[in-house]
Amino acid sequence: MRPTIGLPLIVGAALALGGCVAAIASSAVGMAVRGAKGEPQGNQHLQAGAAKACTAHASQFGTVHIIDVEQNSASKIIVWGTVGEGAARRSFECAFGTNITGFKLRAIAPSG
Repeated sequence: MRPTIGLPLIVGAALALGGCVAAIASSAVGMAVRGAKGEPQGNQHLQAGAAKACTAHASQFGTVHIIDVEQNSASKIIVWGTVGEGAARRSFECAFGTNITGFKLRAIAPSG
């Protein structure tokens, strides 16, 4: 008579490895889908245009001073600056993709 201890061990190992194989297959499918979509198109080449468009939009609130232009993601540029002078000065944040997608104007708290 032969011991059958090996059979449950083989079945258990097969079940455990089956989960690994499924995970590997799922990962491969995900990579294939991302590869088919291609890399997202960046808009870094639009930073100067973003600063110009945001300056034009902000100018309706006063004299514009750009503080920073940052590439926030592959397709989103953020332009920060201030508008106005003296006590009437405010800060702004302008979001830009291929055009202005958001604009926030905030009061600047007096120092002191």
